[in-house]
Amino acid sequence: MSKFWSPLVSRLTPYTPGEQPKISKLVKLNTNENPYGPSPKAVVAMAQEVGDNLRLYPNPDAEPLKLAIAKRHGLSTAQVFVGNGSDEVLAHAFQALLKHGAPILFPDITYSFYPTYAGLYEVEYRAVPLADDFTIRVDDYLGHGDAIGGIIFPNPNAPTGCLLPLDEVERMLAGNPDRVVIVDEAYIDFGGESAIGLIARHPNLLVVQTLSKSRSLAGLRVGFAVGHVDLISALERVKNSFNSYPLDRIAIVGATAAIEDDAHFDKTRNAVIASRGKLVSDLASLGFEVLPSAANFIFARHPQHDAAALAAALRGDGIIVRHFTSARINQFLRITVGTDEACGTLIDSLRKYLA
Repeated sequence: MSKFWSPLVSRLTPYTPGEQPKISKLVKLNTNENPYGPSPKAVVAMAQEVGDNLRLYPNPDAEPLKLAIAKRHGLSTAQVFVGNGSDEVLAHAFQALLKHGAPILFPDITYSFYPTYAGLYEVEYRAVPLADDFTIRVDDYLGHGDAIGGIIFPNPNAPTGCLLPLDEVERMLAGNPDRVVIVDEAYIDFGGESAIGLIARHPNLLVVQTLSKSRSLAGLRVGFAVGHVDLISALERVKNSFNSYPLDRIAIVGATAAIEDDAHFDKTRNAVIASRGKLVSDLASLGFEVLPSAANFIFARHPQHDAAALAAALRGDGIIVRHFTSARINQFLRITVGTDEACGTLIDSLRKYLA
């Protein structure tokens, strides 16, 4: 600890991102990146933007991107907020919408950036235990009234991949009309129905999505939120008190083209969904218990083999998966759905180890 630090800094527990190894020829199944490249139209748009115009600031409101998102979801641009990855969007939401002097609620097994944001912005929180089957119990989030400051959860949840059905999402919204409910839909395109269609009926709903997963643009860092104009206005006020230019020119044109390329989007996400089904079946044949997943990853454990040992064995074969050490999930591996070839390499390695 440095004497120059602000007092808050020493109290922070920073988020630990998934490993990005610098070793070549790895089968990288640990950070939920899409195994397929981004839209060719997005690549062309970004290449065309590289030129003399980079000396100029980008559009501070990223209007072309907001328009594309609004058009896709039947919203107005005043209902759309964009940021430097969904992580920045979520960070602004914590500060703009969840600081009410009462604890917020989120699952005890969930995206580990939530407690980090809570620490950074000094937002008290309560972690609500998942059910024994690792699903969210909506009843646990009802009946709190003014005793809570808001709710946030991923859907599908991470790292479990479990999906909360849309009618249950709406029950949570209806049961908390005076508190913001943030639904973090980073993985929704791989097997769930988005809550965006509920916005018109629920002004307390903010839906956050990313282009990192289903749009294959993790390296570009673009995320967005949609909701009632009052919620979006709050995010804009925070953003413009922090950084008026969060998206650069290349990100704006690339993300816009990706949003507009439905054919590539459908082709690649359907390929991931098909590979996920085969991967689940292959793991089950090896004796793994696999949680139902609506994401581009699966969460699995083997009743006879330690997860850390399995992860180490895979690493020895040049395959990287994610192992979490929290008590309830320390025997699970989170495995990104790769290409069929990558998934086949994983299964071959596990079969050899389990033989």
